[in-house]
Amino acid sequence: MPAPIQPGDPEQVRDLFDRIAPAYDRLNDLLSLGLHRIWKRQAVAWLAPRPGERLLDLCCGTGDLALLLAEKVRPGGLVLGLDAAAAPLERARQRARCQPWLPVEFRQGDAAATGLAEGWADGAVMAYGLRNLPDPAEGLRELRRLLRSGGRAAVLDFNRPADAQGTAAAFQRFYLRRLVVPLARQAGLEDQYAYLERSLERFPTGAEQQELAHAAGFSQARHRLLAGGQMGLLELIA
Repeated sequence: MPAPIQPGDPEQVRDLFDRIAPAYDRLNDLLSLGLHRIWKRQAVAWLAPRPGERLLDLCCGTGDLALLLAEKVRPGGLVLGLDAAAAPLERARQRARCQPWLPVEFRQGDAAATGLAEGWADGAVMAYGLRNLPDPAEGLRELRRLLRSGGRAAVLDFNRPADAQGTAAAFQRFYLRRLVVPLARQAGLEDQYAYLERSLERFPTGAEQQELAHAAGFSQARHRLLAGGQMGLLELIA
């Protein structure tokens, strides 16, 4: 039996997303009943993208959010999607080739060390990526560095309930163990999706994310609960 995937291990996490890329979009729709699309649109609504802006999608995965943003920044804008894993990026590029009028690029890179210039972006999103970084605080510092003064960012992810024994936490464990893992098992991805619960054990709570964001230099940070407290949207202003 293979050893469990360790949260925060860059190589293991990259391999995980390379492995699940072919089934990722289908499983997202199935496991969230399509609601992940609504949550992402809430992140976009907070960002309020405008034509001509330069936006970043960090940990962009298969590119659905980057393509949604690219629709908003025409004409004259650009969306750059970065991800550490090659297989999701290839699927993102395939999607983009079907919509060649959209101003979007995809590159392989580290969300915590992008190599981009300071203040490069007018705004940024990160969906289900902060939790997978070796150090979320480092990821937030890089996110702040990349934003111009006053720029906005939206960080969407699972919420880690502050009360580990409360109703929200109990429902989350039930959802992950009784729905997510069995469905992933049918796709041959049990180990990859069992990782979700382990990754949440080390993920900062909403209040802790706000503190980390202020320490990273953001002028405003608000963590908003979605889906009855199962998801969280960290709304940031540089």
